Amino acid sequence: MLEKLLINRFNHRAYSRGHMNENQFGFRPQKSTVDEAMAIKAFVQESLDAVEVIALISLDVQGAFDAAWWPGVLRELRENKCPKNLYRLTMSYSTQRTAVLSTNSLRTDKAISRKCPKGSICGPGFWILQFNSLLQLKFMARTKVVAYADDLLLAKRGDSIRAVEK
Repeated sequence: MLEKLLINRFNHRAYSRGHMNENQFGFRPQKSTVDEAMAIKAFVQESLDAVEVIALISLDVQGAFDAAWWPGVLRELRENKCPKNLYRLTMSYSTQRTAVLSTNSLRTDKAISRKCPKGSICGPGFWILQFNSLLQLKFMARTKVVAYADDLLLAKRGDSIRAVEK
C-alpha cells in the first residue's frame, strides 16, 4: 500500500508539472503503443516527403527493472525538486537493501544498488523516471527518440547515408 501511495504521488507531481518527456509512452496515462507508432510514423513521413535517408535503431533494455539504478532515480528526484518527505521515503526504500543466498551450510549477503523488488508497483514508475533523463538529452537536428517502457527507438534522418551515420 505504501508503494502505491509513493508512486501515485510521484506520478501526480511529475505529470502536473510537465516533468515527464512527451516521448515516453510506456506506463503513462493516455499514452499507448499506437501513440508511439504514430509519432514515429509522422517523423518517417517527413523524411519521405523531403526525400531523405532515414535510419531507425531499436534498443530493448533487458531486465530493465533489475537494472534500475537507485542513485540515478534519486538524482532525478533531486533535480525535479521532489518534496523532501517523498525523497527521504524513496531513499529509505532504496538503501540498505541486500540480496541473500542461503544454502544448508552457507549464507552470503551482498549490498545492492540496483533492482526494484520483484512485483513492486514502484518498479515501472522508477524506471521511467530514470529513463526520462535519457529522453531529456539534446540530440542532433533531425533526430527523434521515443521510449515505450524499457524500449527505445532512435530515428535519424539526413540528406545521405553518410550524414545519417555521423
